[in-house]
Amino acid sequence: MLAALVQASLRYRGVVVALAVAMLVYGFFAVRAADLDIFPEFAARQVVVQTEAPGYATGQVETLVTAPLEALLGGLPDLRFLRSESISGLSIITVVFAEDTDVLENRQLVSERLFAAAARLPAGAGAPVVVPLASSSATVRTIGIRSDSISHVELSELVRRAIVPRLISAAGVADVNVFGDARRTLRVEADPVRMRRFGVSFDALVEAIASSAAPTGLGVITTANQELAVELGGGGRPGDIARLIVSNDPASPVSIGDVADVRFGVAPAIGAAQIMTEPGIVMMIIGQYGANTRTVSRNLEPILDELAVRLADKGVTIYPDLFVPARYIETSLKNITGHVMIGGLFVVLVLYAFLYNVRTAFISAVAIPLSLTAAIIVLLKSGINLNIMVLGGLAIALGEVVDDAIIDTENIFRRLRENRAAAHPAPVAKVVFDASMEVRGSVVYATFIVMLAFIPLLTLGGVAGRLVAPLGITYILAIFASLVTALTVTPALCYRLLGDGRLEHDDPPLLRRLIPVYRGALERLLGRPVGVVVVSLVLCAAGLALLPSTSNKFLPELREGHYIVHTASLPGTSLNESIRIGTALTREFLKVPGVRSVSQWAGRAERGADTYGSHYSEYEVALEPLNGREQQRVLEALRRILRAYPGLLFEANTFLTERIDETLTGYTAPLVINIYGNRLYELDRVARDVAVALGAVDGTSGVSIRSTPGTPIVRVTPDSAMLEQLGIAPASVTRLLRGAYD
Repeated sequence: MLAALVQASLRYRGVVVALAVAMLVYGFFAVRAADLDIFPEFAARQVVVQTEAPGYATGQVETLVTAPLEALLGGLPDLRFLRSESISGLSIITVVFAEDTDVLENRQLVSERLFAAAARLPAGAGAPVVVPLASSSATVRTIGIRSDSISHVELSELVRRAIVPRLISAAGVADVNVFGDARRTLRVEADPVRMRRFGVSFDALVEAIASSAAPTGLGVITTANQELAVELGGGGRPGDIARLIVSNDPASPVSIGDVADVRFGVAPAIGAAQIMTEPGIVMMIIGQYGANTRTVSRNLEPILDELAVRLADKGVTIYPDLFVPARYIETSLKNITGHVMIGGLFVVLVLYAFLYNVRTAFISAVAIPLSLTAAIIVLLKSGINLNIMVLGGLAIALGEVVDDAIIDTENIFRRLRENRAAAHPAPVAKVVFDASMEVRGSVVYATFIVMLAFIPLLTLGGVAGRLVAPLGITYILAIFASLVTALTVTPALCYRLLGDGRLEHDDPPLLRRLIPVYRGALERLLGRPVGVVVVSLVLCAAGLALLPSTSNKFLPELREGHYIVHTASLPGTSLNESIRIGTALTREFLKVPGVRSVSQWAGRAERGADTYGSHYSEYEVALEPLNGREQQRVLEALRRILRAYPGLLFEANTFLTERIDETLTGYTAPLVINIYGNRLYELDRVARDVAVALGAVDGTSGVSIRSTPGTPIVRVTPDSAMLEQLGIAPASVTRLLRGAYD
């Protein structure tokens, strides 16, 4: 079969060369049109369910919301495990499915189960919501806005009404998490003194407010030729609410305004944000599952430019590049592409130095673009986009793909030279064919042995498999393509370029110098076989002994030109205090040489999938263009600043490193310690002791406590005997407290 393939390539050598050129041209345009990303899609097959429970404490959320939902979702097909987090007012459940399941089908299964969830949840809890499906890298861009000319409430309304819908309309955007926005609400502040004077109970006041706030359909008016829907107008202004009747006494009716003050206010905040120490709103744009980060970022560019012009007229400043992952992707791909090209150039130079013939060097070097292009075309047709792992596989294969062609070309070159010196030269086609088949067996065996060495990479599961598999596939495809090239294109080019060309009779100058040295060294070594074996074994043993001391990280440290800093104060720290601490930290961060901008958000976003309290903050620290060593210097400076704040737990890392760790374990740190027990306050105490102990260990750069069960709360215990004596129902006490503090 191999002989027939080589013979056909020699017979139709023009067609073979033309097809090779056509493949190079097609591959060039295919690469230009391909989406480029930093990593392949490595997100686990998971579905995130979020349930709001305003007013409920952490323990209540866990017992009344999270536990029933976990029981409801526990029997799903292909379920691997459930992971949940509960904080005051919010429950997050992560449902992780088997690797071979369909992510859309998984979401459908979860949604069907959630239809029955409403009956199991307490009053006041929101409906469980399936969080939009996001890509593995999740954030495709972080932007911010602030204004000195309009209020923060007006700025928030502008974000909800005009900015978020415009951003979500961009192709590839799944969601926008908004941090630091404020919601205008209509507040009714009851006055106990006036309520007592008019004899109005709190239940009556709540009922009057509820009856006015519940919209209802009023029916339809049908005329001879029309059908008109009827709606109730008004009712949305403070004056309208204040005039509603609470006590309908004909002699002296009492309105809401008689016993309470009605005004516009701001809803209790769950998050806050600032940009460069100034109050603002931070928006984290989330990419869709499978969306390309660079493509989505480019889709957002014209929208952000348009918004910048429109917002400038309103006195609003937009910060479009607080975090732009696409820039790191472009820089990384540019660097690794350059390295591949430089490596290819070195291969060509080495070929020429050892072969000392332009034509033979050219024939051997042609295998590089042909093999790499063939591998890329197969990958793109298989639905695998170009990313740093694919390019890494090409870089590793660079020295191997030329090997088959070198062996073939060198042997053909030598046989043609011997044939020229013979008394009766054989036909060129026969010499090329015989020379090619002479080394064919060893080339094929060696190629398949090398390919088999990378097969284990394809068997890895989980995130590691999804990350590394494209590298192994690319390498195997490139090596196999090099074998096909050596069987087809190399003999055809050798016939075309070497058949009638000038063939040097002497060895290349470099080989003439190296061969005597090598021959002398080889003769001396062959005379001492025992010594050679002993030295070899000692070197192997030394190499194995060094393995435990070498770094065994799954991925090298990434230098993205951007750092994410997490801080956590004492549980119960208010948003205002978190922002005050953040302002001080931001000022110090900005003094570090190389830091371009700093933004902070505290708490959480309304639709975000994170369960952070008001004591938690996250900082986006963007850097100027710096090399790896300078970026490490900035990171060390940031950590020194953070260590100077006693009681502040912190982490500082790059975005992609955190995303990989979070996908693997659900956390953003490489090492996670879980503490189990039933006494929440004791768990909180032990967790802080463990965090302090870990912080003293050499090599730790940041320790934080993820969950905060010990957040201070005010517990109200009704006296059931007194309630019975006064004739007050427990539900009335609950409504009173909720109305007073919610």
